[in-house]
Amino acid sequence: MGGISETCSVCGTGFEVQFRYQMEEKDGGFSFFCSQKCLEKSQLGGDGGASLATCDACAKRFSPQLVSQVLYVAGRRNYACSLECRAQLVREAKGARLGDIAAAASAAAAPPAEGLPPTRRDAPLAGGAAGAAGETGEPASPAAAARAGAPGGAAEPSVPPAVSAAPPAAPAGEPRAQGAVAVSLSPAMGAKRPPQRPAGVPRYLAVFNHKGGTGKTTTAVSVAAGLAARDKRVLLVDTDAQGNVSVSLGASAERSLYHVLVMGLRIADATRTVRPNLDLLPSNETLAAAELYLAGRQNRDRVLSDRLSAAAAAYDYVVLDCSPSLSLMNQNALVFADSVLVPVACDYLSLVGVRQVIKTVKNVNALLHHPVQIWGVLPTFFDGRAKIAREAVGTMKQHFGERCLAPIRQAIKVKEAPAQGQTIFEYAPGTPAADDYLAVVDRIIESRERGVTGSEAGAARDAGSWSVDRADAAAERPGAAAAGA
Repeated sequence: MGGISETCSVCGTGFEVQFRYQMEEKDGGFSFFCSQKCLEKSQLGGDGGASLATCDACAKRFSPQLVSQVLYVAGRRNYACSLECRAQLVREAKGARLGDIAAAASAAAAPPAEGLPPTRRDAPLAGGAAGAAGETGEPASPAAAARAGAPGGAAEPSVPPAVSAAPPAAPAGEPRAQGAVAVSLSPAMGAKRPPQRPAGVPRYLAVFNHKGGTGKTTTAVSVAAGLAARDKRVLLVDTDAQGNVSVSLGASAERSLYHVLVMGLRIADATRTVRPNLDLLPSNETLAAAELYLAGRQNRDRVLSDRLSAAAAAYDYVVLDCSPSLSLMNQNALVFADSVLVPVACDYLSLVGVRQVIKTVKNVNALLHHPVQIWGVLPTFFDGRAKIAREAVGTMKQHFGERCLAPIRQAIKVKEAPAQGQTIFEYAPGTPAADDYLAVVDRIIESRERGVTGSEAGAARDAGSWSVDRADAAAERPGAAAAGA
């Protein structure tokens, strides 16, 4: 597994980062630890010469001595000076309800109601839910505790309302606002997501097909290079562990998509400018280990989107080269993308594979609630002399209409270009295949500039449903539609 050469933030020793625990996001940057001993020293407040840590719940300065005083929330280290503060941080990480926090803050500030026992106001809130205790001031029932989010119906350590209303920890160097109320929303309760992009307008384009050998990598590289040649800022992301995109562009990189997904590396630190206007986020065999990391995440289908969304805003287009599989990485790529380009070799088996692609896109729309759509079906390796090639293109045109793009004509130059580390536009400009890919690039730009209006908008919304039936029909008798071709 490839490492990153860094310097230990504690002892200053140079080393290769090999494991996730050796790299930690902190104060807007990253800290690195050459060993478990240096990590433990950092956790005890020993890095940077500081002997004290700041409680992330109440802002108190203290010296950590217990394991329970250091906890990781959402992949970031936090400190808690007491069990009450620890419970507050855990409760915020689960997503406290705004009404509960506001009620707790009001209960802490308001005088006790007349006739109410004096202890009612100071009664702890089980699991952070105001009103979990009864009106008589008795402890919350197991059912109420379960509703408040405590596992197994057992409430977490009691926390006074004053702690529940504690302000969140301020970044280093910034004063903590007085009287602020800590609010944390879980993803299920509407955590901030990137704004939805119009369906059918390609900006984040996944080049995807379950079947191998259809020209996915060649198409992804050619489309990205063509967009860059049209003065568009492009990010090309390789989500295939084979790493063929880097080979095709004659590029090598020490840091890859694995380091972004698993180790939290910034996109800017992992990308490499390989051509004017074209940045590459490469991959290699280490990406296979990222599948295990993704499988253990709560929102495992949205990790790539969470990592890329902020950086992707700086580009005009993002092109993702996907592997030929039903992998979790491909699921992440489709959730990030707004459009899918499906390269289909002009043969019967590739045409059958389109059916599975469209069913997968339909599932992403229905089950993962992400409006990705089939933007185009691109026939590749087209040989006009072969009857099966003509029949395949005719069938795709009949069933996909305008979504079926003009075919990419077969040329030996397309296969020779990656061996030279060049794009088809660099290796063989002016050839039929280069002109065909430029036509696809121009159509992408045109469709985005034109946007989706009228009947096209309806077609984009309906693509996930009608295309499946039509793909089934196209796969059953590929030559029927083009019998006279």
